[in-house]
Amino acid sequence: MRISGGTLRGRRVAVPSGVIRPAMDRMRESVFAALGDLTGYSFLDMFSGSGVLALEAASRGAAPVEAVEGDPLKRKTLLANVGIAPVYIRCRFIAVELYVKRAQQSFDIIFCDPPFPYQFKWQLARTIAASALMREGSMLLIHRPREDPPDQLMEPLMLKTSKVYGRSVVDFFKLS
Repeated sequence: MRISGGTLRGRRVAVPSGVIRPAMDRMRESVFAALGDLTGYSFLDMFSGSGVLALEAASRGAAPVEAVEGDPLKRKTLLANVGIAPVYIRCRFIAVELYVKRAQQSFDIIFCDPPFPYQFKWQLARTIAASALMREGSMLLIHRPREDPPDQLMEPLMLKTSKVYGRSVVDFFKLS
């Protein structure tokens, strides 16, 4: 897997062993093109896996950048990968749900990429919106299977756009 843009463009990223669904190169490139230059923006990568989304953000100027991963089998690979970042990427090894509950810092952009079978993504999205992680104007991006659309009532999140990539979709929500 390679980083698709920014100062780290073309650099290889290791994929951890175990169950993982790395974000497709085309999807990552398109999402980050839509976000544009991230200089001055903070970025949170939830269900981080290899850390490639955190690295994409850091490569494009985001700081601070934080990665959250609950699977201890991914720790070694994630730490090795973020070592190439142009800025420090803080890694938290904790269940995402517990991280959200304990959060004290807000972020401009939060990318939530749960495993596709994860059944609580919309409940988690509303919990994130109500937590300290988001403030007015923050964005929450959720990568999901095409057949799992957002719940009708996502308040206080407002769906801005959705981008389809084969059988997956990235929804762009903004906290209003």
